[in-house]
Amino acid sequence: MISKFLLKSMFKQWKNGDYQVVFWDNSVYRNGEHSPKFTLKIHRPLKFSDIKKDMSLTIAEAYMDGVIDIEGSMDEVMHSLYLQTNYEHLHKHDSAKAVQKPLKESSNISKHYDLGNDFYSIWLDETLSYSCAYFKKDDDTLHAAQLQKLDHTLKKLHLKQGEKLLDIGCGWGYLSIKAAQEYGAEVMGITISSEQYKQANKRVQELGLEDKVTIKLLNYQDLDGRLYRFDKVVSVGMFEHVGKDNLPFYFKKVKEVLKRGGMFLLHSILCCFEGKTNAWMDKYIFPGGYLPSLREVMSVMSECDFHLIMAESLRIHYAKTLDIWRDNFNHNLDQVKRLGYDERFIRMWDLYLRTCASAFRVGSADLFQLLLTNSVDNTFPLTKEYIYQ
Repeated sequence: MISKFLLKSMFKQWKNGDYQVVFWDNSVYRNGEHSPKFTLKIHRPLKFSDIKKDMSLTIAEAYMDGVIDIEGSMDEVMHSLYLQTNYEHLHKHDSAKAVQKPLKESSNISKHYDLGNDFYSIWLDETLSYSCAYFKKDDDTLHAAQLQKLDHTLKKLHLKQGEKLLDIGCGWGYLSIKAAQEYGAEVMGITISSEQYKQANKRVQELGLEDKVTIKLLNYQDLDGRLYRFDKVVSVGMFEHVGKDNLPFYFKKVKEVLKRGGMFLLHSILCCFEGKTNAWMDKYIFPGGYLPSLREVMSVMSECDFHLIMAESLRIHYAKTLDIWRDNFNHNLDQVKRLGYDERFIRMWDLYLRTCASAFRVGSADLFQLLLTNSVDNTFPLTKEYIYQ
C-alpha cells in the first residue's frame, strides 16, 4: 500500500490552486493560502499498481474505482490543473514529448463510437449529434440548439442548390440529410464507425433521399481526388481523432478532393498550447486522439494553401452542451445499467462529461469553427450578414 507520505509527495507537485485532500484516517493535506475550493477524499490507501507516472491518470482511475471522490466545483479543479499544466508547459516543455504515434484510426474510433446507438440515444438529442450545439437563447432545448448548429454551419459554408458537399465524419447523418433536404446539396457523408454507418443509411432510406445523400463506410485517408470532387467540405467533431502526425496529410487530402476556390468548414476542439494528450482521456475516452493548438492548425493549413475567412469560438456553447449531456446521462442511469454498463463505466463517463464541460468554462480547451478556402477566393460575401438571415 502507498503511504500518506508518498501520496502527499505526489500532491505537492500539484502546486496551483486552493484545495485539500482528506485521507482515509481523516487527516488533511492542504494546498494554497485561502479556503479550499474543492476537496479530494481518499477512502483507502492506494496500491502500488494504482500509482501511474501521470497524476491525472492516477486520480481519475481512483475516482472510477470509487477510491477517490471529488467535492466542490469541478471548474475549480480544472482551473487548478490548467494552471499547473500551463506552468509545466512554460518551464519544462519539450516538444519531443508531444510527438504522437501514427493513428490506428478505425480501431481507435470504433472503441468510442461503437458503444452502441442505444447508449448514445439515452443522453444525446433526437439528432444523435455528438458535437457542440449552438444556443441562441439560454433556455434553448438541446434539440433546438443542435438543429441551430446544423443551420449555422451550413449557412456559414454558403451552401447553394446543386453543390456537392463532402461531410467528413458524418456521424449519424443529420447534417448530411439537412444539407440535402433544406439546401438542395448533393451530399456524400463518410464515417468509419459501423454503428453510425448503419443508422445514417437507415435514415437516408426512410426519407427516400438515396438520390441526394450517399453514406459510405470510408476513411478520409482513402478519399481519391480522381474519383471525388466537391464544391464544399465540412467536418464536425472528427478532427480530434486525426492525430498529430497526420495533420498535414489531413489537410492535403481535403485539398485533393476540394475544387479550387471551394470552401472548407472545420469544427473542432482546439487547445491553447501544444502538448501531449491527457493520459486518462487517451486511455479511456479517445484512444489515439490529439487536440492541436490553433497555432498548429493555422500553420499546417497555410502550408497547404488554405486561406482563413473567419474563425469563431463556440467555447461557451460546448460547456453548456456538455452540462446538458451530463444531466441527461445521470437522469437515465437505469437505462444505462440495463444496457450492461457497470458502476466503474458510469463513474468514468460522468467524469469525462464533467471535466470536459469545466475545461471549456475555464478556457483550457476551446471549440472553433474555421472557415477556409482552397486557394484565394475573392467572390465571398463582403460581410457575414448572410449567416444570420
